[in-house]
Amino acid sequence: MPLERETAQTSEAPLETALDERQSRLLRWYRIVSSLLFIVFCFEVGVFLLVFPWLEYWDRNWFSSFIPEWHRYWENTFVRGAVSGLGALNIYIALAEVFRLRRFASPDQR
Repeated sequence: MPLERETAQTSEAPLETALDERQSRLLRWYRIVSSLLFIVFCFEVGVFLLVFPWLEYWDRNWFSSFIPEWHRYWENTFVRGAVSGLGALNIYIALAEVFRLRRFASPDQR
């Protein structure tokens, strides 16, 4: 009886390793694609937040007319700078994610 169990375990081992390799490859692609989507999203939001407060549309949007009492704060250059700072932070996060993705990609995992 013990001999039959050993034979069954050894025949299942290559199948399990093949499945593990396939799952690890799928998981690796999932991580790469999700990281790339995150990078693109952060970069686009960052560029928008960095540039939009200094355009002419900043004063003529729905949010600035929603509460008229807040319009003087909305036009303040410090508020515009704070929003641009959030944009710069988003761009920094996108670049940090690019370098993190590059650092962990090794040639032997291909």
